[in-house]
Amino acid sequence: MWKRLKLAFHKLGSPPIFYRFAQTLIPWLWSLTGVGLAVGLYQALYVVPPDYQQGDSYRILYVHVPAAWQAMATYLIMAILAIIALVWRIRTAEIMAMVAAPIGAGFTLICLVTGAIWGEPMWGTWWAWDARLTSMLILLFIYLGIMGLYAAFDDHRQGAKMASVLVLVGVVNIPIIHFSVDWWTTLHQGSTINLFGPSSMDPTMLPPLIWMTVAVKFMFAAMLLQRARNELLAQDQRKQWTKRLIGDLIE
Repeated sequence: MWKRLKLAFHKLGSPPIFYRFAQTLIPWLWSLTGVGLAVGLYQALYVVPPDYQQGDSYRILYVHVPAAWQAMATYLIMAILAIIALVWRIRTAEIMAMVAAPIGAGFTLICLVTGAIWGEPMWGTWWAWDARLTSMLILLFIYLGIMGLYAAFDDHRQGAKMASVLVLVGVVNIPIIHFSVDWWTTLHQGSTINLFGPSSMDPTMLPPLIWMTVAVKFMFAAMLLQRARNELLAQDQRKQWTKRLIGDLIE
């Protein structure tokens, strides 16, 4: 079993094999994203009842929370890919780590904007230098820094190497974001979802959150593979495998 996984791992390091793998999965991932979003948004807007304190304003959490979770999950995935890239020098891992940064930045921005929209009626302010909010803003700046560092090098592989180091340095911010509501007194509410115990959220409100979270995971995977495929084609446009691919498409 381990040998098969190791073989599959190294095969995905081959640009042509990775391209075919991504090309096969992308349509399925987008289809699953569409189904998840359709069911999740319908339940969030029309099925679950209003909150007894926040009324209908709380419904924005069905976008805010999955975006926040994915912003942090994307960074952890980038860190794993960065380790693979630095240790084994697998180019497809380098590419995936780098193209994940704009996606993670996008989810972080959505989290911050929806949080501000939610916070204004709840807290009476659009922004506060709260520990959770500030650490999420720092995450956005780290994403932007990774993107800028990667773009600063004409040599893609050297840029990916330097940016991967920055990814690993910045990973210290993820536990700070997660535990900020426990370590400091903050405006931001504590965790309401507990995977290993009872949650403080009413059970009737959980299904759309699960649907939206799963849909966002599929969306991230689709965008990651699509951006990685395009970046790989751009870098290898003069290589034989891309020329054969273009030839096959023309025929």
